[in-house]
Amino acid sequence: MYCSLGSFGLNGIEPHVVSVEVDCRRAMPGFDIVGLPDAAVKESRERVRSAVQNMGYPTIISKVVANLAPADTKKQGSVYDLPILLALLCACGYENLNFEGTAVVGEIGLSGEVRGVAGVLPMVLDAGKLGFRRVIIPTQNAAEASVADEVEVLCAAHAREVLDFFRGKAALPHARDIKNDRTPAPPVQLDLADIKGQREAKRALEVAAAGGHNILFIGPPGTGKSMLAGRLPSILPPMTRQESIEVTKIHSVAGLLPPEVSLLEQRPFRSPHHTVSAASLIGGGPVPKPGDISLAHGGVLFLDELPQFQKNVLEVLRQPLEDGMVSISRVRQRLTYPSRTMLVAAMNPCPCGLFGHPTQQCSCSPLAISRYLGRISGPLLDRIDIQMEVLPVEYSQLTATNKEESSAVVRDRVNAARQLQVQRFASLGQEIPCNAQIPAGLLAEVCAMEPAAEKLLKSAYDRMGLSARGYSRILKVARTVADLEAAQLIGPEHIAGAIQMRSLDRKYWGG
Repeated sequence: MYCSLGSFGLNGIEPHVVSVEVDCRRAMPGFDIVGLPDAAVKESRERVRSAVQNMGYPTIISKVVANLAPADTKKQGSVYDLPILLALLCACGYENLNFEGTAVVGEIGLSGEVRGVAGVLPMVLDAGKLGFRRVIIPTQNAAEASVADEVEVLCAAHAREVLDFFRGKAALPHARDIKNDRTPAPPVQLDLADIKGQREAKRALEVAAAGGHNILFIGPPGTGKSMLAGRLPSILPPMTRQESIEVTKIHSVAGLLPPEVSLLEQRPFRSPHHTVSAASLIGGGPVPKPGDISLAHGGVLFLDELPQFQKNVLEVLRQPLEDGMVSISRVRQRLTYPSRTMLVAAMNPCPCGLFGHPTQQCSCSPLAISRYLGRISGPLLDRIDIQMEVLPVEYSQLTATNKEESSAVVRDRVNAARQLQVQRFASLGQEIPCNAQIPAGLLAEVCAMEPAAEKLLKSAYDRMGLSARGYSRILKVARTVADLEAAQLIGPEHIAGAIQMRSLDRKYWGG
């Protein structure tokens, strides 16, 4: 006999329909799964076989073939356990169930327990577009699936509950109705007020937050570079619902979404160690997963001790930072993950860290300094909008009793600037969240300058030998500086501020 029902596969964070077909016939006993399954899918046959017996059904002594269509698309994970089990029971004549309009996902334990799987959120959000009116998922995935409102999302903790539902004997709870006693721990609140001094660096951080610009802090050890980066999320604007859904989808696909969380509301902050591999940072691997740059989508990717990262790892950042997406190609598969993130990097100016120190002597040779700084390529440096020197804090600033400006005050200014940007782009019919993402075709219209500002920028372009990318980055930063002051046109003071935030490469890299 033959039976089929619907399930899902993922291409990046986009779901597609997978038809689970099971045929059971009298022949030499066996259980084969076809349709380009990976190791986890192949192991489904043992989990399903044990679950069938432990649920009280007779031992299967027939030839069973499970096909996951389309057959030319790689199938990954344990998401197909539950649909294979249900189709198998019908194909072997143990049950007679109607699966029309229903998609099923879930891992099966040996006793028939239904366990959570990765990637449920994008599946249930697009289930209606893919032709389903109902989706049955594991109870462990109820929180993330509760945001879907276009289809009926039902939850099950055991395969028997699913069988009783299709028999018409019992109802399954809706994902929105499942109460979770656990609540996520509140995030640790870091405040800019904790940092003494560093007025210029804080200003640069505010500009970066207001425009979504990449930023590099360079200076001696202990000057507060990492503290500044760690407090950037505290001044970023809150995510919109669409941003929150997109960020949550990425974490769901990666299997990193806590079971009690429905939507991620805090912007992500990722800080990989400098021993990270290129595949871990960008994504991919034997079983492709989003990397740190995609997990930081909508938030911050912080690379501390930037020159300590392997050079090939840093170079693979160039395209994702420019395009806002990561493309991973395999022989039979091409995946795309979003990667619109703010890159925040921190580094010492030399191996000993004292090059350029106002009071201490650097012990590094010019060759050692050149080699150290040479680990950061020019093309990567060109993609960092703001390059800020962070010098040691004076004793009088450390011991001052006056209160520093809090993150809440700075965040209000950042929010106001972001609102101006959103309104400006909306008037042009564009959905662009911040100035850092201004496309080349809108640069001249959005970044209108006063004549004096244009003259100053031309002078800087010739004097500094800027690339076309460097020119556009300065213009975008200047637009953000003007937005923080609610100025309609970019003035010479805004251009001067943007140039000052980008001219440090001439001091350290000899530009």
